[in-house]
Amino acid sequence: MSKVYVFLADGFEEVEALSVVDLLRRADVDTTMIAVSDTIEIIGGHGIVVTADKVFEEVSFEEADMIFLPGGTTGVKNLAKCEELCDKIVEFNQEGKMVVAICAAPTLLHKLGILDGKNATCYRDLASELTNTNYIDANVVVDGNVITSQGFGTSVDLGLALIEHFRGRDEAKRIQNAVMYRA
Repeated sequence: MSKVYVFLADGFEEVEALSVVDLLRRADVDTTMIAVSDTIEIIGGHGIVVTADKVFEEVSFEEADMIFLPGGTTGVKNLAKCEELCDKIVEFNQEGKMVVAICAAPTLLHKLGILDGKNATCYRDLASELTNTNYIDANVVVDGNVITSQGFGTSVDLGLALIEHFRGRDEAKRIQNAVMYRA
Protein backbone atom coordinates (compact mmCIF):
# COMPACT_ATOMS: atom_id res chain seq x y z
CA MET A 1 0.00 0.00 0.00
CA SER A 2 1.18 3.52 -0.79
CA LYS A 3 2.08 5.72 2.17
CA VAL A 4 2.28 9.52 2.24
CA TYR A 5 3.89 11.53 5.03
CA VAL A 6 2.62 15.11 5.39
CA PHE A 7 4.88 17.33 7.48
CA LEU A 8 3.33 20.12 9.54
CA ALA A 9 5.14 22.91 11.35
CA ASP A 10 3.66 25.89 13.16
CA GLY A 11 2.55 28.45 10.59
CA PHE A 12 1.61 25.94 7.87
CA GLU A 13 -1.17 26.78 5.41
CA GLU A 14 -4.15 24.84 6.73
CA VAL A 15 -6.16 24.44 3.52
CA GLU A 16 -3.16 23.33 1.48
CA ALA A 17 -2.39 20.57 3.95
CA LEU A 18 -5.84 19.42 4.95
CA SER A 19 -7.52 19.45 1.55
CA VAL A 20 -4.77 17.21 0.16
CA VAL A 21 -4.92 14.92 3.22
CA ASP A 22 -8.71 14.72 2.94
CA LEU A 23 -8.64 13.83 -0.75
CA LEU A 24 -5.93 11.22 -0.33
CA ARG A 25 -7.79 9.57 2.53
CA ARG A 26 -11.02 9.51 0.48
CA ALA A 27 -9.06 7.52 -2.11
CA ASP A 28 -7.73 5.14 0.58
CA VAL A 29 -4.15 6.35 0.26
CA ASP A 30 -2.45 5.81 3.63
CA THR A 31 -1.70 9.38 4.70
CA THR A 32 -0.03 10.37 7.98
CA MET A 33 0.23 13.93 9.28
CA ILE A 34 3.50 14.40 11.15
CA ALA A 35 4.25 17.29 13.49
CA VAL A 36 7.75 18.69 13.30
CA SER A 37 7.68 19.56 16.98
CA ASP A 38 7.46 17.96 20.42
CA THR A 39 3.67 17.89 20.39
CA ILE A 40 1.05 16.63 17.95
CA GLU A 41 -0.84 19.93 18.14
CA ILE A 42 0.30 22.33 15.43
CA ILE A 43 -0.95 25.88 14.97
CA GLY A 44 -1.59 26.81 11.36
CA GLY A 45 -0.82 30.16 9.83
CA HIS A 46 -4.38 31.34 10.46
CA GLY A 47 -4.61 30.20 14.07
CA ILE A 48 -6.32 26.86 13.40
CA VAL A 49 -5.02 24.15 15.70
CA VAL A 50 -4.58 20.81 13.96
CA THR A 51 -3.80 17.54 15.66
CA ALA A 52 -1.22 15.54 13.74
CA ASP A 53 -1.15 11.75 13.79
CA LYS A 54 2.44 11.52 15.02
CA VAL A 55 5.45 13.57 16.00
CA PHE A 56 8.63 13.44 13.94
CA GLU A 57 10.52 11.12 16.30
CA GLU A 58 7.83 8.41 15.89
CA VAL A 59 8.26 8.10 12.13
CA SER A 60 10.00 5.37 10.15
CA PHE A 61 10.89 6.84 6.78
CA GLU A 62 11.41 3.41 5.24
CA GLU A 63 7.61 2.98 5.22
CA ALA A 64 6.88 6.14 3.19
CA ASP A 65 6.55 6.43 -0.57
CA MET A 66 6.02 10.19 -0.66
CA ILE A 67 6.84 13.30 1.37
CA PHE A 68 4.37 16.19 1.09
CA LEU A 69 5.22 19.69 2.30
CA PRO A 70 2.38 22.21 2.61
CA GLY A 71 3.14 25.89 2.28
CA GLY A 72 2.71 28.92 4.44
CA THR A 73 5.82 31.08 4.66
CA THR A 74 6.24 30.66 8.41
CA GLY A 75 5.45 26.95 8.22
CA VAL A 76 8.08 26.40 5.53
CA LYS A 77 10.68 28.34 7.52
CA ASN A 78 9.89 26.09 10.49
CA LEU A 79 10.14 22.95 8.34
CA ALA A 80 13.54 24.13 7.10
CA LYS A 81 14.79 24.30 10.71
CA CYS A 82 14.36 20.52 11.02
CA GLU A 83 17.70 19.33 9.62
CA GLU A 84 16.75 15.68 9.84
CA LEU A 85 13.65 16.32 7.71
CA CYS A 86 15.72 18.23 5.16
CA ASP A 87 18.17 15.33 5.00
CA LYS A 88 15.29 12.90 4.44
CA ILE A 89 13.82 15.07 1.67
CA VAL A 90 17.18 15.01 -0.14
CA GLU A 91 17.49 11.26 0.43
CA PHE A 92 13.98 10.65 -0.95
CA ASN A 93 14.82 12.65 -4.05
CA GLN A 94 18.10 10.81 -4.57
CA GLU A 95 16.26 7.48 -4.29
CA GLY A 96 13.64 8.62 -6.82
CA LYS A 97 10.89 8.62 -4.22
CA MET A 98 8.15 11.22 -4.59
CA VAL A 99 8.65 14.69 -3.13
CA VAL A 100 5.69 17.08 -3.25
CA ALA A 101 5.49 20.76 -2.26
CA ILE A 102 2.90 23.52 -2.58
CA CYS A 103 2.92 27.32 -2.30
CA ALA A 104 6.09 28.45 -0.46
CA ALA A 105 7.35 24.89 0.12
CA PRO A 106 8.97 24.55 -3.34
CA THR A 107 11.43 27.23 -2.17
CA LEU A 108 12.65 24.73 0.44
CA LEU A 109 13.09 22.11 -2.30
CA HIS A 110 15.05 24.72 -4.25
CA LYS A 111 17.33 25.45 -1.28
CA LEU A 112 17.99 21.71 -1.00
CA GLY A 113 19.01 21.58 -4.69
CA ILE A 114 16.09 19.35 -5.67
CA LEU A 115 14.62 21.72 -8.27
CA ASP A 116 17.86 22.36 -10.19
CA GLY A 117 17.08 21.86 -13.88
CA LYS A 118 13.50 20.80 -13.15
CA ASN A 119 10.14 22.17 -14.19
CA ALA A 120 8.29 23.47 -11.13
CA THR A 121 5.77 25.94 -9.84
CA CYS A 122 5.15 27.72 -6.55
CA TYR A 123 3.29 30.71 -5.14
CA ARG A 124 3.67 33.29 -7.93
CA ASP A 125 5.23 35.96 -5.72
CA LEU A 126 8.05 33.54 -4.89
CA ALA A 127 8.78 32.41 -8.47
CA SER A 128 11.89 34.58 -8.72
CA GLU A 129 13.47 32.53 -5.90
CA LEU A 130 13.46 29.39 -8.03
CA THR A 131 16.73 30.04 -9.82
CA ASN A 132 18.12 27.17 -11.95
CA THR A 133 14.50 25.99 -12.24
CA ASN A 134 12.11 26.23 -15.17
CA TYR A 135 9.21 28.02 -13.46
CA ILE A 136 5.84 27.12 -15.02
CA ASP A 137 2.75 29.17 -14.17
CA ALA A 138 0.42 26.17 -13.74
CA ASN A 139 -1.73 24.73 -10.96
CA VAL A 140 0.33 21.54 -10.71
CA VAL A 141 3.66 20.65 -12.32
CA VAL A 142 5.01 17.10 -12.41
CA ASP A 143 8.67 16.54 -13.28
CA GLY A 144 9.79 13.01 -12.58
CA ASN A 145 9.56 12.30 -8.88
CA VAL A 146 8.86 15.96 -7.96
CA ILE A 147 5.38 17.47 -7.93
CA THR A 148 4.80 21.15 -7.15
CA SER A 149 1.68 23.30 -6.89
CA GLN A 150 0.92 27.01 -6.50
CA GLY A 151 -1.14 27.39 -3.35
CA PHE A 152 -4.45 27.39 -1.51
CA GLY A 153 -6.51 27.69 -4.71
CA THR A 154 -4.71 24.77 -6.38
CA SER A 155 -4.71 22.36 -3.45
CA VAL A 156 -7.64 20.31 -4.80
CA ASP A 157 -5.86 20.02 -8.15
CA LEU A 158 -2.79 18.80 -6.29
CA GLY A 159 -4.74 16.28 -4.24
CA LEU A 160 -6.36 14.88 -7.38
CA ALA A 161 -2.97 14.68 -9.13
CA LEU A 162 -1.62 12.67 -6.19
CA ILE A 163 -4.63 10.34 -6.30
CA GLU A 164 -4.02 9.85 -10.02
CA HIS A 165 -0.36 9.06 -9.26
CA PHE A 166 -1.25 6.39 -6.70
CA ARG A 167 -4.64 5.10 -7.84
CA GLY A 168 -4.98 6.09 -11.48
CA ARG A 169 -7.06 8.52 -13.52
CA ASP A 170 -10.37 6.70 -12.94
CA GLU A 171 -10.08 6.95 -9.15
CA ALA A 172 -9.07 10.63 -9.39
CA LYS A 173 -12.14 11.29 -11.54
CA ARG A 174 -14.36 9.38 -9.10
CA ILE A 175 -13.14 11.48 -6.17
CA GLN A 176 -13.39 14.67 -8.23
CA ASN A 177 -17.03 13.92 -8.97
CA ALA A 178 -17.75 12.86 -5.39
CA VAL A 179 -16.53 16.20 -4.00
CA MET A 180 -18.29 18.16 -6.76
CA TYR A 181 -15.06 19.73 -8.02
CA ARG A 182 -15.13 21.23 -11.48
CA ALA A 183 -11.69 21.96 -12.86
